[in-house]
Amino acid sequence: MTGNGRVIAVDGPAAAGKGTLARRLAEALDYAHLDTGLLYRAIGLALLRAGADPAEEAAAVAAAERLETLDLGDPELRQDHVAAAATKLAVFPAVRDQLLRFQRDFAARPPGGKKGAVIEGRDIGTVVLPDAPCKLFLTASLEVRAERRLKELRERGVESIRSSRILKEMRERDARDQNRAVAPLRPAEGAVTIDTTELDADAAFEAAMNIIRSQRPFLDKG
Repeated sequence: MTGNGRVIAVDGPAAAGKGTLARRLAEALDYAHLDTGLLYRAIGLALLRAGADPAEEAAAVAAAERLETLDLGDPELRQDHVAAAATKLAVFPAVRDQLLRFQRDFAARPPGGKKGAVIEGRDIGTVVLPDAPCKLFLTASLEVRAERRLKELRERGVESIRSSRILKEMRERDARDQNRAVAPLRPAEGAVTIDTTELDADAAFEAAMNIIRSQRPFLDKG
């Protein structure tokens, strides 16, 4: 499933820092990088643009079957309303099954001739790649994650949103992710948890690299 064994799974809730960390790890190690959340967001965006309901299973499955890799480059995928749509459709087993093969193929055959892959999401270590030799789970307090999201939005020019709204939406999203029947958000067996509540991006990166270096025999096998 994981090809040459050089696979790093990075899981965690929203705004814990997994996206920044996964990109930096991929660059440092010369690995391919995949943000699996964008797959679900691409489906959600397609549904929203078609005027369909992301919480309607048949429509979500049909959109998943039409998903193309090129869809992952759309800048609107980073918008919060698209993220909300993604969490609604991610509860459907048929949607997750549709995307599972793509994610596993990416790990087994990293594109661009890369020697390995860093794959981030919410169920990479638990469901998608349970045999990944290196599994990281990033977390942070709800309040800190909400502050980070607020800062990100304001840097993008969104000034009208209130911190209380972000906190509420993030709490609801956490509840959906953690309590869904299919692939709930939780640390995988064997995953090393990194709490980024008091860590900046550089410190989180160093912590992760120390973990990876300690597991280098597993990453270098094959």
